[in-house]
Amino acid sequence: MSLTVYGAPLSPFVRKLCLCLAEKGLSYELEVVLPFDQPSWFLELNPLGRIPAIKDGDFALADSGVICQYLEDQYPDLTSLLGKTAEQSAKVRWLEKYADYELSPLTTFAVFQQRILNPSKGLPCDENLVQAVLNEKLPLHFDYLEQTLGSAQYFVGDSLSLADLAFACQVVNMEHGGECLNEQRWPNLAALYARIKARPTMQALLPREQKILAKMK
Repeated sequence: MSLTVYGAPLSPFVRKLCLCLAEKGLSYELEVVLPFDQPSWFLELNPLGRIPAIKDGDFALADSGVICQYLEDQYPDLTSLLGKTAEQSAKVRWLEKYADYELSPLTTFAVFQQRILNPSKGLPCDENLVQAVLNEKLPLHFDYLEQTLGSAQYFVGDSLSLADLAFACQVVNMEHGGECLNEQRWPNLAALYARIKARPTMQALLPREQKILAKMK
């Protein structure tokens, strides 16, 4: 197997894919492709120009969720991250998409973009936007996820899934932007995030991200 991931380390979707690969014990190479000013050849992998994309031998595929599903199907003997039953799998996919589509516009494309990406490009940070996201929009989503998680160790079943990874990857970007989960308001979510962040797979990725952040600042 010769598997290459194309994307940028600070992307939560690239991070999710890298964690999925690591949790399954699959080796890969990361070729950095930014979400902007992409080379023309990348559009052959994903005509939408979004990261990540992969090549597994001669097979190319885009979209983090679709790629993770492919890895689940292609390597069924490895650690499953999509649940053990049809019901669990459906719930994992729901929560993964919830993180990708509901959290990312706020954690990544608001807090992280305004606090980190914009200043790195010489653009102003719209702190009013950040505060509106933190005080008005994100709490509603965290309330829902806190209730969904309850006192369980993981979102679905008794083992790690893509639902947990997708959630944690968005909170990482929020944390990169200087904000943490409120442990008093969302104690179960904060505990889940701490568990995911402490896993060897996540710890292997974060030092590289911190170096990139230091250069950007």
